[in-house]
Amino acid sequence: MRIVSLVKAMADVRRGRPSPPRFLTYIVTWNCNARCIMCDCWKKESPEDLSLEEVDRIFAQLPRLDAVRLTGGEPFVRADLRAIAEITLRRLRPLFLHVTTNGFLTPRIVEFCETRPRELPLRLLVSLDGTREKHNHVRGRGIAWDTAFATVKALAPRQRELNLELSVNQTIVDADGPAEYRRLREVLKPLGVRLQVVMAYDVSATYSLTEELDAAPSIAGQFSTFGRLTPEQTAELLDEVERDAAAFPFAERVSKRYYTRGIRNRLLGGKGSPNPPCVALNAHLRLYPDGDMPTCQFNSRRVGNLRRQSFDEVWGGDLIQRQRAWVRQCPGCWAECEVLPNAIYSGDLLRALVR
Repeated sequence: MRIVSLVKAMADVRRGRPSPPRFLTYIVTWNCNARCIMCDCWKKESPEDLSLEEVDRIFAQLPRLDAVRLTGGEPFVRADLRAIAEITLRRLRPLFLHVTTNGFLTPRIVEFCETRPRELPLRLLVSLDGTREKHNHVRGRGIAWDTAFATVKALAPRQRELNLELSVNQTIVDADGPAEYRRLREVLKPLGVRLQVVMAYDVSATYSLTEELDAAPSIAGQFSTFGRLTPEQTAELLDEVERDAAAFPFAERVSKRYYTRGIRNRLLGGKGSPNPPCVALNAHLRLYPDGDMPTCQFNSRRVGNLRRQSFDEVWGGDLIQRQRAWVRQCPGCWAECEVLPNAIYSGDLLRALVR
C-alpha cells in the first residue's frame, strides 16, 4: 500500500495537485542551549509549545506518514520528547523517526535512545561542525565539543542494540570547513560513524526573528552561503565528500550525491539543477512549536494553526491554496531539509538514479 500511495503522491506532485502529507517536520520547541553563529533560533522565545495532549490530538488527525523529523531549537530541551516519540509511533506509524540534536544533553539523549519504542527505527543526527576549538566557536558554547562528542561515543557502539542509525552532521560556515572536515572524519573513523556535510545558507525564514519572512531565492540556481569559500576550496570539499559518500549505504549514497551535485552546480557552475518540484504544503508538512503551519524553510508565512483549527480545515482552506500557488511559482531552493523530500516525492531522485 505504501508503494501505491507513493506513486500516487509522485503523480500528484508532477501534475501540481495537492496530496496528503507523507513527511512531517515538527519543530518541537524554539528553545535551544546552543548559541550558534549561523542561527538566530536561540534568540526566539518559545512560551507556547504544544502540550502532549495537543500533540496527540493533532497527530490523530493526520494520515499515516512515511517519516517524521523532530527538531528544534534543541529537541532534547523538552524533557517529554520520549512521550512525543510514543505518540508519533501510535498515531502516525512512520517507517522511521529522525531526530536532529546538538548533543549537549548526553544523559537525556542516551536515555531517550534506550527507552523510546524500539520497534520504530531511529535516525539520530548529531551536529559537530569541526574539532574542539572550531565546534565550540560555531556553537557558541565552551561545552559544545565535549558534550556532543560524549554523546557520539556513548551511542556509536550500541547502534544495532538500540535500532539506531547514528550520523554526524557538519555545517560548513567558513573557509575552515574543508580542513575541519578531514580532521573530523579521522576522529569519527574509529567509531564507525558517518560524517555528512551541509552548506550553511545565509538566511532562513524559519529561524529568523522576523515574522512571516519570505527569504526564497529570486531565480533558479541562486544559493547564498553564510560563510565565504573560494571556488577552489568549495570544489576541494565537495570532491572529498563525494568520494567518501561512495562508502555509504545505497540510499544515503544516492541522496548525498544528489544534494552535493546541486550544491556544486549552484556554487561553481551557476546552474539551477537538479531542481525538483517543491512538495511544501503537499507531501511535506511543517509544524511549528505553537501549532502554526508555515509554508516552508524559506517562507514562514503561516497557513493556519492546528492548535486552534482542525487539520482538514487548514489543509483545504483558502490561505493554504494561495501559498501553494506561491510554492508552484518559487524558482527552487537548495536546503537539504527541503530538497530531499522534494526529490523523493516528485520522483526526481529516482530519475537521477536511472540517469
